[in-house]
Amino acid sequence: MPNKKGLFFGLGANVVVLGIVSLLTDISTEMMLPLFPIFVVKVLGAAPAVLGLIEGTAESAASLLKVFSGWWSDRIGRRKPLIVGGYWLSTVAKPFLALASTWTHALGVRFTDRVGKGIRTSPRDALLADSCEPSVRGKAFGLHRTLDTVGAILGPTFAFLLLLSLGFRDIFLLASIPAVLSVIILVLLVREVGGKRAPELSFKAGLRSLSSGFRRYLAVVTLFSLANLSWAFLILRASELGIRVEHTVLLYMLFNVVYASFSLPAGMLSDRVGRRPVIASGYCIFGFTSVGFASATSAWQVLPLFALYGVFMGFVEGVQRAYVADLVVPQLRGTAMGGFHTATGLALLPASVIAGVLWEVIGSWAAFAFAAVLSFVAALLIVAAVKPPVQKPEQ
Repeated sequence: MPNKKGLFFGLGANVVVLGIVSLLTDISTEMMLPLFPIFVVKVLGAAPAVLGLIEGTAESAASLLKVFSGWWSDRIGRRKPLIVGGYWLSTVAKPFLALASTWTHALGVRFTDRVGKGIRTSPRDALLADSCEPSVRGKAFGLHRTLDTVGAILGPTFAFLLLLSLGFRDIFLLASIPAVLSVIILVLLVREVGGKRAPELSFKAGLRSLSSGFRRYLAVVTLFSLANLSWAFLILRASELGIRVEHTVLLYMLFNVVYASFSLPAGMLSDRVGRRPVIASGYCIFGFTSVGFASATSAWQVLPLFALYGVFMGFVEGVQRAYVADLVVPQLRGTAMGGFHTATGLALLPASVIAGVLWEVIGSWAAFAFAAVLSFVAALLIVAAVKPPVQKPEQ
């Protein structure tokens, strides 16, 4: 049974520590990530197309690995080894970026970092669900998203301040420090929970064993993911409306501050009123945000729209993961989390292609109009087509 004695907001030690681990890891990653494109193109001399190849290869590998690592954690009945291994792999890779002399070196570092993320994400989310009661599961995932996003705020801030006196390679080395701390904390303070094991299911059998309710939910979430425009399109639209390039960092900060502020309250709300209404509300908020981007005519309108985008993320990101745990038995939680992360991650590729074609052929408004329509359809389906699970006490 999960630990019922809460240390923070009524939550146990594993939930809090995993949040701190994500905070430190995100500080490390976000110190490097804003500088990575400039480093690859300006310092290493790679073409922009090569940068796209690096990012596409790394993110695709991460998405595909998530379903396998989640299933394997179910198969062996242990989450922590995969979580530690994933965080450790990313941490070991990061300082090597400071030594990179060609874009292939940068590809190797970025690929290894994302492989580590692919290995750890699904088992970590499954362990989060294992470590709390269903009645506070939304709160647990909301807190985790909040701490993770605080890291995404602090990381670029540190990088900006360090750029005043240091070069890219020095910052890449310093960025490894919080990553190392995260692994140490993870090893020392996170405990395995439950030891629940899937009954010798093969990978295919494990996927087939997931409930029909989960499969319907996954179909709706994947449909919505086709509408979920990448950050690049929002920045591009902001640029069309007159936002200067250097101010996009401020937009990113605004988005993350709002995202962090709403994640925990949204998770707690989902514990009280149910996951589906909160997720549906988040989809609608994204729909209205897309309508706003499609119809905006002035630069000042970008600020409330980016804030609204942060509200959407706060409502959806943690609550969607909590609902995955609600819909499956504990023994298949890793497999379900992996299926969720892989399906939504892979859907982002066609989503970007569709948005890019609509933008090029018709105009930016068409890409956002498509996103809005699909968002409202997904909101309707999450309420009408996905049935709430019957909650039973966990053993």
